[in-house]
Amino acid sequence: MKKKDIKILLVDDEPDILEIVGYNLTAEGYQVITAENGVQAVKKAKKTQPHLIILDVMMPEMDGIEACEQIRKIDSLDNTIITFLTARGEDYSQVAGFDAGADDYITKPIKPKVLISKVKALLRRFKDEEDTSNVVLGNLVINRDEYKIVLKGEEIVLPRKEFELLSLLASKPGKVFKREDILDNVWGNEVVVGGRTIDVHIRKLREKLGDDYFKTVKGVGYKFVE
Repeated sequence: MKKKDIKILLVDDEPDILEIVGYNLTAEGYQVITAENGVQAVKKAKKTQPHLIILDVMMPEMDGIEACEQIRKIDSLDNTIITFLTARGEDYSQVAGFDAGADDYITKPIKPKVLISKVKALLRRFKDEEDTSNVVLGNLVINRDEYKIVLKGEEIVLPRKEFELLSLLASKPGKVFKREDILDNVWGNEVVVGGRTIDVHIRKLREKLGDDYFKTVKGVGYKFVE
C-alpha cells in the first residue's frame, strides 16, 4: 500500500501536538485527519475509516480510553491500528489502553524522526503480500506452511509451540500481544498452562534468534520488533 493511500487519524486536545505531529506525518506523505477530543475521534473514525489512529489519553468530553473502547465496537474498524500517546511514566494509562483494545503506545515527548519510524513499524501489517504463507521480516523468513524459519540464510528448526508463538508475534510487528491472548492463540484449551510458560518459550526464542526481535512490555505481554 502506498503512503498517499494511508489515512492516519491524529487525536489530541493540544493544538501544538496536532500541528507538529500532523505536519511531520503529512510531510512523510500520509493523509492526516485530526480531532480534538474523543467524541470527535469516534465520529471521524467512522466517517474516514483510518488505517492508524494516534490517540491521546487525557482529553475533554471523552478521554482516549473510552474513545478506544467505542471505536473497537465498530465492525468496519476491526483492522484499524490504535496507538496511544501517553506521558512518560503513565503505566496505568498504558495498561488501561491495552485493555481497551489499543495495539501499542507512544510516549510523549517524542522526536519527529522517532515518531515516523514508529508509525512505519505499526503500518507494516498493511503491506501487500503476494505469498501469505511466507512472512519476510528483514533477515528472518517464516514459512507457515512448512513450519520452518530461515534466519540470515540458515534454516532453524523450532518446536511447534515456539514456532506458533513466533508466528503470532511476527504477524503484527509492533503490536503488543497480551499474555492472555497469547495463551488463547498458541495453547488454547489443549492444556492448562500459566504465564510462566510464555516466558520460558520467549527465552528459548531469544536464545535461538537473538534478543532484538522480542520486547517485554511489563505487566502486559510481548511484541515482535523488526
